Amino acid sequence: MKINGPNPLLNIYNNQMNNKRHATKSKTQSDKINISDAAQKLHGNGPQVNEKRLEYVQEIKQSVESGQYKVNYERTAQKMIEFWSK
Repeated sequence: MKINGPNPLLNIYNNQMNNKRHATKSKTQSDKINISDAAQKLHGNGPQVNEKRLEYVQEIKQSVESGQYKVNYERTAQKMIEFWSK
């Protein structure tokens, strides 16, 4: 058996692997977010506070905390049906 030293095909394989490693490092991309002008305008206006809505929410919170809140099951079921039938 004659031994001629390292296999030359092994060097070709190693060179290809090194080239792939360097190529993937140079192709890294960064994430970008683009927000439309309409969305920026909506965000710039800030939340529109509706006083009646805030009062309604406070009433519900108080009734839940005091244990007086009663669920209207029929209305809840109807709203679920409307939502899922869209």
